[in-house]
Amino acid sequence: MKKETVAAAIALPFITATGLLDASERLYKFVFNRVNEVPPTSEEKQKYAADYYGYVDWLHTQPTRIWHLNGNTDEQLSAIFVPADQESNDTVIIAHGYKGNGETMANYAKMFHELGFNVLLPDSRAHGNSAGKYITFGWLDRLDYLDWITKIINYGGADTRIVLFGVSMGGATVEMLSGEKLPEQVKLIIADCGYSDINSELTYLLKQLYHMPKYPIVPAVSLINKRRQGFNLKQVSSINQLANNKLPIFFIHGEKDTYVPTEMVNENYAATKGPKQKWIVPNAAHAESFWINPEEYRRRVKEFLDEYLIE
Repeated sequence: MKKETVAAAIALPFITATGLLDASERLYKFVFNRVNEVPPTSEEKQKYAADYYGYVDWLHTQPTRIWHLNGNTDEQLSAIFVPADQESNDTVIIAHGYKGNGETMANYAKMFHELGFNVLLPDSRAHGNSAGKYITFGWLDRLDYLDWITKIINYGGADTRIVLFGVSMGGATVEMLSGEKLPEQVKLIIADCGYSDINSELTYLLKQLYHMPKYPIVPAVSLINKRRQGFNLKQVSSINQLANNKLPIFFIHGEKDTYVPTEMVNENYAATKGPKQKWIVPNAAHAESFWINPEEYRRRVKEFLDEYLIE
């Protein structure tokens, strides 16, 4: 849906309480309802389409397995598991972005696979082949990822070493996961262009894309979400969760990101208490850092792994 259509759908009926409810409901459905198909990428990243589908084709040639959580229930979650070419104790969990799925992370999967990792590509709630009516923006997903971690440890044994990696909503997902009590097998985190908190992100996008104010619509959307998913938007905070993190974390963010503003990575960086590094990628838009220079991206990721993925 074009942004002009969204603005027309939600911006006009503000005058009455009924209008506010209608506008909030329209926005909630557009932002939070599950997706069954991955929408087209932004125009600025269309130039990478051939490379992207090359990575997807690579993934389709791998001896993948499908893993599930909550099997045969209406809460079943799905993931693609790609075993390393040589037996390995190292596994990366890759968290995808908003309205994507595990397959859309094929480029990162190939990068880690070439570095000798097993790769797990979950579909988050309300995405891909996973169940769910509403998108949780990483908040409830972080609890699912705890279960994926347990599944990996059961698969690989106590000597398993786990890396958490995510981009955009996936970056925020692993940042929020960092605040939970994680098993010792989780060694480090890499977060690419994750937002600081969804309340601020939604407020920013309303102003940036639709020239709409935070009040009264964002609080109204939060109330809708509280009724439907059990949490308000202020809870969905990478900053709050990172304050409890002690693991090494590498933050990556595009210098020209206008979807998740670059100042958010500075807030996330300041919040964490563990060893940390930050790379602001020159000229990169949102989730473009890998595509601008895949070799540089891989080199920096490998250097971080070499420094902190230790026995």
